[in-house]
Amino acid sequence: MGYKVKIQKVDRKTTKSFYVNFPVAVAESAQIEKGEEMEWLIKNKNTFVLKRVKPKK
Repeated sequence: MGYKVKIQKVDRKTTKSFYVNFPVAVAESAQIEKGEEMEWLIKNKNTFVLKRVKPKK
């Protein structure tokens, strides 16, 4: 099952940021905790993988 999300762009005076929010159901099923570090891996221009910095045991 997939979940669609929209990318948000925030323009500030000195910086630009893009934000991705994902549904609570996804976070809960992956047991993601507040403040947990993740990193994006880019496989190609159409595939992005979100990976935990410290894998769960």
